[in-house]
Amino acid sequence: MASSEPNSVYYDSRMFPSVGRIYMAATEQGICRISLPAHPVEDFFKSVIGKHNPSIFIENSTLFDSLYNQLEEYFAGRRGLFSIPLDLRGTPFQLQVWEALTRIPYGETRSYGEIAGKIGRPKAVRAVGQANHVNPVPILIPCHRVIGATGDPVGYGGGIPLKKQLLTLEKKFRCNFLSAPL
Repeated sequence: MASSEPNSVYYDSRMFPSVGRIYMAATEQGICRISLPAHPVEDFFKSVIGKHNPSIFIENSTLFDSLYNQLEEYFAGRRGLFSIPLDLRGTPFQLQVWEALTRIPYGETRSYGEIAGKIGRPKAVRAVGQANHVNPVPILIPCHRVIGATGDPVGYGGGIPLKKQLLTLEKKFRCNFLSAPL
């Protein structure tokens, strides 16, 4: 991701018929933010500025071609894992939670409590929920796969209907993907 400006952030958006318009941003290191349709575009730019303090925003649609292709494959049930460089910024705890989320197999779910246990912090269930809430790259880091202790889809920044839609999509195409359980 070459740029002539120091501390640049690139951005673009794309309409995905099944979910709506998704905004995305990237630094030289990788994708740093994905904003789902439930979020106002102003919040997208505020969050990027807050985490990355760019000197300039550069609109660049071709930079995101690989991500667009992978998201289209995901929404069509042909992709279970993403191979996109990420630029994640968070606390050590948040990074640990986000890493654990990437190990939830496609088409499966885990509770907040299970994630807390997997990272060795069994009493940090609410903190796991908060880390999910501030996940900067939803779908790529599949926070939609985390559910409440009762099995209900709760607490998704993109909205519960989108969370249910993503979980239904993954259950439908789950047989296409084999992976090791978390």
